[in-house]
Amino acid sequence: MSPMISKRQLGRQALVQVPFTLWLVVVWLALWGQFNLVAVLSGIIVALLVQRFFYLPPAEHPDRFNPYRFVILVAVFIFDLVRSAFQVAWLSIRPRPITVSSIVQVDLRTRSDLVMALTSLAITMIPGSFVVEVDRVNTTLYLHVLDAKQAEDVELMRQQVFAQEERIIRALGSKDDVVRLKRWHEYQDETTVGERTPVRPTRGAP
Repeated sequence: MSPMISKRQLGRQALVQVPFTLWLVVVWLALWGQFNLVAVLSGIIVALLVQRFFYLPPAEHPDRFNPYRFVILVAVFIFDLVRSAFQVAWLSIRPRPITVSSIVQVDLRTRSDLVMALTSLAITMIPGSFVVEVDRVNTTLYLHVLDAKQAEDVELMRQQVFAQEERIIRALGSKDDVVRLKRWHEYQDETTVGERTPVRPTRGAP
């Protein structure tokens, strides 16, 4: 890698970190309840130290955006939100109590932290399920699902997560994720209905 490319990447990462630095300074000023030169300078120092000793990977920005797919994503999410709210309300008032819930493992197709985070957030905001653990290395989600008594219920939830992930990828996922999703569907088409066990490449694989 040439020094010019390295400097360009460093400059891009620094630009991405600017909003986070400003936000930390604002939080610092709010904690102190005053706005003056000393408070601002100390806030900048604290923000830089926090980012230095508690380093987080640079935030991702999508390299593509499809307005049509984004509208579909929002519309389906609102529909799922309302439908799930009624389902959970029924579970809370029906005579038969909830006796079984399940922890469901879902291996996502994406390798993007952004898509994984958005998928986790979307699933958690829908009543009846929430993410209890995230495996960032393998892009795997572990969900707690209400009233999932049978294998069919678990598989249904897994397919709902896949559908949510796919809508996010098609709306604002990277080009690599779109290609990976297409290959995954091609693989599914080649398998029989009862033997669908997709092979997931390791993180960073094309």
